[in-house]
Amino acid sequence: MPVAVEALPEEGQPVVHAYILIQTEVGKAAAVAASISEIAGVTKAEDVTGPYDVIVRAEANTVDELGRLVVARVQSVDGITRTLTCPVVNL
Repeated sequence: MPVAVEALPEEGQPVVHAYILIQTEVGKAAAVAASISEIAGVTKAEDVTGPYDVIVRAEANTVDELGRLVVARVQSVDGITRTLTCPVVNL
């Protein structure tokens, strides 16, 4: 399954996009979304209703870099209990 790749005009490097679905501790969704929105590579972070509390749009140059973004930065934010990363694909 191919991963969506777009060229950045200023760099010309491929970019991998993904949505990260996040569950948080009760009452922490807004604070988690605000903290995550400050992380480099995160293009949008919003608190939502439903089975997940925050949905994040993120981008990186490679799938490996995206994985490091999620594990090292996003999952370390206080109040997160679970994440699910969904890479954008072209079918």
